[in-house]
Amino acid sequence: MKLYLAAAVLMLVLAVHTEAQEEPTLEQRFATFQTQVKEIADDLTEKTKTTFQQLDQSEFATKTKSWFSEQYEKMKQKMSETFQ
Repeated sequence: MKLYLAAAVLMLVLAVHTEAQEEPTLEQRFATFQTQVKEIADDLTEKTKTTFQQLDQSEFATKTKSWFSEQYEKMKQKMSETFQ
């Protein structure tokens, strides 16, 4: 009977040890977290970059830039005529 008890305890110890190995360590959790944060940051960077490029190339932005350029040139011309 002692042999059966010893075998049962041994199986229990092996089962607990196996479960403990499957659970990630704190270091592994931090590494996984770091990887996830990096992926999110990279994705956000790409989306932001794409959005700014689309805004820069939009019709509204193009027209606004040309309007400001025209107004600046007109103002510059008037200033040069006034202060000659």
